[in-house]
Amino acid sequence: MSLRRTVNAVAPIRVCDIGGWTDTWYARHGAVFHIAVYPYVEVQIHVVPRDSMAQRVVITAENYGDRFTVDPGRISYNQHPLLEAAIEVMQLPDEASFAINIHSEAPPGAATGTSAAVAVALLGALDSLTSGRLTAHEVAYLAHSLETEKLGLQSGIQDQLCSAYGGINYLEMPSFPHATVSTLHLPDPVWWELEQRLAVVYIGTPHSSSRVHQQVIEELGEDASRNPQMAELRRLAREAKDAVLEGDLTALGDVMSRNTEQQRLLHPALVGAKADEVIAIARRFGVLGHKVNGAGGDGGSLTLLCDGDRARKRQLLAELAAHGYRHLATYISRRGLRVWSGEPGPH
Repeated sequence: MSLRRTVNAVAPIRVCDIGGWTDTWYARHGAVFHIAVYPYVEVQIHVVPRDSMAQRVVITAENYGDRFTVDPGRISYNQHPLLEAAIEVMQLPDEASFAINIHSEAPPGAATGTSAAVAVALLGALDSLTSGRLTAHEVAYLAHSLETEKLGLQSGIQDQLCSAYGGINYLEMPSFPHATVSTLHLPDPVWWELEQRLAVVYIGTPHSSSRVHQQVIEELGEDASRNPQMAELRRLAREAKDAVLEGDLTALGDVMSRNTEQQRLLHPALVGAKADEVIAIARRFGVLGHKVNGAGGDGGSLTLLCDGDRARKRQLLAELAAHGYRHLATYISRRGLRVWSGEPGPH
């Protein structure tokens, strides 16, 4: 490995997770349809000879305005635990030091799998500095283990897999945590139309996905495999897959809305008052469907599927903005994790 180079990695976030919640350990088995989208999480690592920096690892978390050092041999977990855990599990070359920069246009806590995308992108970049290479699937599961095993957080498996694979996917999980990923290949006109009709709306309140998961576990118990809402969520994931493959966006919108109502039945706190306000406004503009992203709760975001009238979509977004809600500009990411080397940076 060259002792002076720059490594770049990007990984998409996740929206419109039909069947989410069934990818958890307490659901036992599940099915999820989801869409990987830009804005990406971006990771850039400047690699320099070890004596070029006073500290071996310096991390800048741009979204938080934080810059801190990490000692790979003495992880303290007192800065950004997810980032520190990634450094701990990777065997970084002893002869080098690393300046790591992490950024995303997606706001933290938006229920779009941003933390999973951070872990996937960072692990992918760090993996390029070690001997051997991890597959996208392996990176996803390693990222999942950081949250669940290293940090003791609650997390399903779909966010990490979406970020690693990209595209529009259908996951089947016969037994937690083992899943197969089928990437859905659509004709370009269907892809373009779906992309134009999607709108992701940030409610404006960051939330903790793990905390919301804990609420659901307390309600359902440790074995929700036979829960009727879980069964319906699995079925809706299959319906979403079929609707997209048939190019039937009206049917997809209907599935999205029904999935949100199943989330509400799973636990009333999963669809908050702000989400209901966004849904009520969206209905006035003829949207085909609405999906509370991720775990839901008081904060986070929603995915809306508009009816194809571009002017009416713009009017909807203007009305939502007037109520204090932020539109996150997205497009569907055809690829997942990408890692490449560039010219040496300034460090």
